[in-house]
Amino acid sequence: MASFFDDRAEVGSEEDEEIDEETGEVVNGTRKSRPARGDLDDSSEEEEDDDEEEARKIREGFIVDEDEEDEEEKERRRERRKRRREEKEAEDEMLDEEDLDLIGVRPSGEERQEEQSKFKRLKRGHREERSTSEPRGVANIFDDEDEGADGLGARRGAGFDDMDDFIEQDEFPDEEQGAMDDDLGIRAPKRSGFADLERLKESGLDEIGLEDMRGAFGDGDEFGWALEAEAQQNEGDIDPEKPLELKDVFEPSQLIEKMLTDDDNLIRSTDVPERFQIARKPYKDFQALSPDEQEERLKEEAEWISNFVFPRKRLDPKLREPFQGAVKQVLQFMNVDDFEPAFIFQNRKDYLIHSEQLPASPDPSRPDAPDYTIKAEKLLNQDDLWNLFEQDLRFRAFVERREAIQRSLEILKGVDTDFHDAVFDDLIPTAAQMDDLQDLQDYLNFQYSAQLREMTISDAEVNGTQKRARGNRSIWDRVRAGSPYHFVRAFGITADALAQNAEKSGRGQYIDDEPKLPIELADSLVDGDFKNSEEVLKAAKAMFVEEIVMSPRMRRFMRKVYFTSMCFDVRRTPKGLKAIDEEHPYYEFKYLRNLEARHFLLDRPELFLKMLKAESEGLVEVHVRLQGEKRLREDLYRAIESDNFSQAADEWNKLRKEGLGMALERLHKVISRGVKDTIKGECENSVAGRCRKAYTDRLDQAPYRPMGMVLGTIPRVLALSNGAGNRGDAICWAYMEENGRVNENGKFNDLRLGNPDRFLPDGKDVAAFVELVERRKPDVVAVSGWSVETRRLYKDLQDLVEAKKLMGGIFEDDETGEERQDPLDVIICNDEVARLYHTSKRAEVEHPNMPALARYCVGLCKYMQDPMKQYASLGRDITSISFDPNQHLIPEDKLLKYLETSMVDMVNLAGVDVNDAVADPGVANLLPYVAGLGPRKAAQLVKAVNINGGEVLNRNELVGITEDGREIVHAMGAKVFLNCASFLYIRYIDVEQNPESDYLDNTRIHPEDYDLARKIAADALEMDEEDIQAEVNENGVSAVVKRLVKDDQSDKVNDLVLEQYAVQLERQMAQRKRSTLETIRAELQAPYEELRHNFLFLSSDQMFTMLTGETSESLQEGMIVPVSVKRTFQDHIDVKLDCGVDGGIGSTEYPEDMVKNNLEPRNVWTTHQVIQAKITYLKKKELTAQLTLRETELSKPFRRQFDHGADEWDDELEAADKRAAKKALAQNAENARAQRVIKHPFYRPFNSTQAISFLTPMNRGDCVIRPSSKGPDHLAVTWKVAEGVYQHIDVLELDKENEFSVGRVLKVGGKWTYSDLDELIVLHVKGMHKKVEEMMGDERYQSGTRQQTEQWLQTYTAANPKRSMYAFCLNPKYPGYFDLCYKAGANADCGVWPVKVIPNAFELKGFPYPDTRALKNGFKKLFQAEMAEAAKRGNGSVRR
Repeated sequence: MASFFDDRAEVGSEEDEEIDEETGEVVNGTRKSRPARGDLDDSSEEEEDDDEEEARKIREGFIVDEDEEDEEEKERRRERRKRRREEKEAEDEMLDEEDLDLIGVRPSGEERQEEQSKFKRLKRGHREERSTSEPRGVANIFDDEDEGADGLGARRGAGFDDMDDFIEQDEFPDEEQGAMDDDLGIRAPKRSGFADLERLKESGLDEIGLEDMRGAFGDGDEFGWALEAEAQQNEGDIDPEKPLELKDVFEPSQLIEKMLTDDDNLIRSTDVPERFQIARKPYKDFQALSPDEQEERLKEEAEWISNFVFPRKRLDPKLREPFQGAVKQVLQFMNVDDFEPAFIFQNRKDYLIHSEQLPASPDPSRPDAPDYTIKAEKLLNQDDLWNLFEQDLRFRAFVERREAIQRSLEILKGVDTDFHDAVFDDLIPTAAQMDDLQDLQDYLNFQYSAQLREMTISDAEVNGTQKRARGNRSIWDRVRAGSPYHFVRAFGITADALAQNAEKSGRGQYIDDEPKLPIELADSLVDGDFKNSEEVLKAAKAMFVEEIVMSPRMRRFMRKVYFTSMCFDVRRTPKGLKAIDEEHPYYEFKYLRNLEARHFLLDRPELFLKMLKAESEGLVEVHVRLQGEKRLREDLYRAIESDNFSQAADEWNKLRKEGLGMALERLHKVISRGVKDTIKGECENSVAGRCRKAYTDRLDQAPYRPMGMVLGTIPRVLALSNGAGNRGDAICWAYMEENGRVNENGKFNDLRLGNPDRFLPDGKDVAAFVELVERRKPDVVAVSGWSVETRRLYKDLQDLVEAKKLMGGIFEDDETGEERQDPLDVIICNDEVARLYHTSKRAEVEHPNMPALARYCVGLCKYMQDPMKQYASLGRDITSISFDPNQHLIPEDKLLKYLETSMVDMVNLAGVDVNDAVADPGVANLLPYVAGLGPRKAAQLVKAVNINGGEVLNRNELVGITEDGREIVHAMGAKVFLNCASFLYIRYIDVEQNPESDYLDNTRIHPEDYDLARKIAADALEMDEEDIQAEVNENGVSAVVKRLVKDDQSDKVNDLVLEQYAVQLERQMAQRKRSTLETIRAELQAPYEELRHNFLFLSSDQMFTMLTGETSESLQEGMIVPVSVKRTFQDHIDVKLDCGVDGGIGSTEYPEDMVKNNLEPRNVWTTHQVIQAKITYLKKKELTAQLTLRETELSKPFRRQFDHGADEWDDELEAADKRAAKKALAQNAENARAQRVIKHPFYRPFNSTQAISFLTPMNRGDCVIRPSSKGPDHLAVTWKVAEGVYQHIDVLELDKENEFSVGRVLKVGGKWTYSDLDELIVLHVKGMHKKVEEMMGDERYQSGTRQQTEQWLQTYTAANPKRSMYAFCLNPKYPGYFDLCYKAGANADCGVWPVKVIPNAFELKGFPYPDTRALKNGFKKLFQAEMAEAAKRGNGSVRR
């Protein structure tokens, strides 16, 4: 297996690589990088000689073969390599001069050479030339001088003398220099040792300084063991004989992504299902146990799991024992045989069923009938098998934790032969869950922390590992070893005894009081560590509390009480009080209380997850409350009190109760946290299970079945989509053949039928569509999109098919046997996969020249042909699809795990054609989900098949077995083959002519049951042993099966009584095969029949969500929503919701005031006006709604209905919060003027600053209607003139009905009058915006400031002295104005005239102009008139 995949990679080099001709491996790549130290003259001349010699041989045409190579030359090469390696190692072990300087060590008598740098710009820290032992004082820190060209010359050697200044290096910051050195190939020499710090005396430090350094850094040998280990590792790493591996070339993240790490290779080579290997990696191997240990382990685990699972199955209590037996058998399949759940369900189904024979009453009409009936009960289903797999992992973790505790106890017993703690003896055998073991571990670490610490330190010293500091003892160790512990014993009861009293288990513990008063006893225990009685009392009390909290028996008792009597209360935080209003999704639990855990676990798991999410956001606090807590405390107080009557007894009882109260508070926090985590995990599993079920429903559908075809036939599909359905959008289409190839695609624009009665012709593309259908003959037309316009396209196509009589494929009628045709089927297809596909990289690669919408149509075609393949191709993107509204509340990895189990089940139900998987990447996506395989083993299978020729002739070839004995690469091991064999089939028709083919390889029959299938086939043909042998000798082992099929006699297997076969197999071979026999009978008649359900068509709710994006929660009857007016009629108006749904409002639903005043709709509303309406009826199937505008209905706000039980909602607190909110609102109203609320989409309760902030990111021309500071009869409109320029328009309201209503007459500037806000926006604001845009688009407009515009005029007139020029620029100081800047010649001054923007015109000097052309002509005339008037005045200047 190891030879199957490559675990090494080749790395190219600019230099020639030296190849060992015996091994064919690279032994030395002569990379020439700059040395990190010393001379550059040490590069090997022998290497250069070798290179020149090899080059000469190549030029002369020599080819040196292995046989011709001289042995002496080989030996010389080996010696050279060995010598170079030794020199390299010696060089690496040496410290360079800078390192020696750094630690102050110099060889005696050696003087530092003067070093001069030829790289002037290389940033370095220069040193003055001084004695090696001379200390460098603080005063001389900044005395370095620029060494110029003398800094590096001596070190670089003479080889660079002629090229010293050819390249100058830039100066880099210190942090960038390291990166530059890495790029240049510079590396620090590896140090295999450490410096001798004893020689630091030469550095100039005095004795005190040296002593301080030793105290801080030690003697220098503390990490010697680590340096030695590193040296050994480095010695192995630099071995030139070591072959280059992938990890030496690629980054670890790349290897992980491509699954090429050592762990991945181990998974490929290990003959265990891949999913099992990954899941069991943290745990010990079950196979390492002896058979007896395995049997004992399976028995315990079956009971452990049954205790958790059986109560949830709600089976008859009489089935408890058979259920546990079935669990044990499944665990044996998984742990001993390594069978995956999918294999067990398909091939060991009989072990999941309990059957028993019941006496039957005699039937005179059936004298031959058996005298018993069989009653079968299904004990485990597919979901249960995956649950057992997860429970098995939990039990492995449970057992390993228990064994770890037991090992610790054995070590303690080995150190102290008198060690004995009854807590462990009693509680370890009865531990039932991980929490129990965690309690024991916490107790062990608390009670025996000192002993465990000493053992750890001793082990470290013995093993030679890194020493751990002998830190101070913990506070509890100090108390336990000191005098306060005598006070703790004086309490008269241990924590474990208290728990036994509380549990009423064992013999009750009698409490004997200390004769001394607590304070007197504390005084007598004062010592050096605890200086007064208060410290003694405080320490002892804290120790007593801690022992109760750490008692595993006490925790177990309290946990049991909590799980039986707890409830949950939700308390809103000050932040949540403001943030969570009635429209907030968290309001449903804002005042929740007294909610029991079963409500979450059984009915609303998502509610608990939402509560925890809100808690993490700081909006609420989820409290665990113990029902009957007062009674529990009283019982515990009685369990800890003594029955004596004295002052001392009263004082001690009081102290015990105080300690117990403190311990209960601590325990409450510990238990509550654990309870919430446990329930959270269960709720996540429940939501994930819902997602799994929804995903299974999507996967459990066969391809769309053409009329008259068998289920599983691949259809020819024509898919169309108009995307978002905007006006002018084309209708893209794609046609896909049965083989999955897109043969044609294109666009249509108009597919609507004409109306002869109204003389309207057909759409221009109708004929082209009809021609396409008649030419391609699709089996189905699929339509989809992401707007309600998709349904209109769907109806158009249905009408077109009916009018043009477009027919589907020809098929044979089952009843008459005649050929017939039905009208072409048009359906709306689920597009959740197509939406992800059309924007993916895969779609771009497969169809690079198609537009995105056409690729979307291709995705629809693929989905129609096989939904499961398309879901499998998504990989981790599958989480982008919504299977449950609350799936975002669970971790993505958990969701992926549950979804993967669903895909595994359905892929193994449908099977995979192994040859198709090798040839088609789309089918290959299914291979990782086959039982036994995974992404690594699936890739290995494809690679092996390709190596063997690209085709599998029979299933045995997968394990390297061929009938003719030829050697092939095996794709898997025996265990993996047993798991996947029956799910990988080979179409018999494809390999029928090959003598190695086997008809049974085209069935769900497992190879282990081939003999049984052949026996059944022979019995159906009524062949005796001699006939069977003759047939086998002539046509192979499966000759009888081939004959059964070839002679079309498969139906004869129905005449066999399979029950007799099952009885004999169980009696003689101890194998349960009843379900397997039924599978064999079915497969012999219809091999690999499609078992998935029919193609699923969208329900009304699903189609509504797909086309509108709304769900049953986001859009429902009773909601008040904004709608846009489409058309107005006397008796009704047509509107459209934001989601695209068409709505209607009848005359009976008009506002009361409108009816009262006999107003017509056209006088009240205009087209595209946005108004508020309430949904009264929502028809999802037709994507329509009925709404109302009556004030009596609009005044009733929408409130979601929550299902709360009695006493589960804090109505008093809710009412109090509402009263407080109203009071605060009223108080704000008293302190400020009443806030107006106007029903208009542009209205915002902003001031001018807020309006500007709101409009800043928006487009020019956008506006906000807001309250005015001038009073209740004014409004303000702020609109965006340009970036950073905003105009505030004062609107005077006249003819107001009341203070808060909008005036019927709106006046702006005393000139313009409007009837409503929409008219004001369209005619006034938009009119001015239109003029602003026109001005900014004019050729005379300058985008700069006024100063820049005048400068431009100066430049222009200077270049053209005889010409005058003018230009416009924006005046940001006065929004709504432009400056008309002009210069009448080179010597004239610049002048400026203001231009005012008014609705649909410009105003200059009081004259309106409709457009810029008229404005410019008007300016010229006014300027000429001004010039003439100035000439008359005699000054020749124009007034500005």
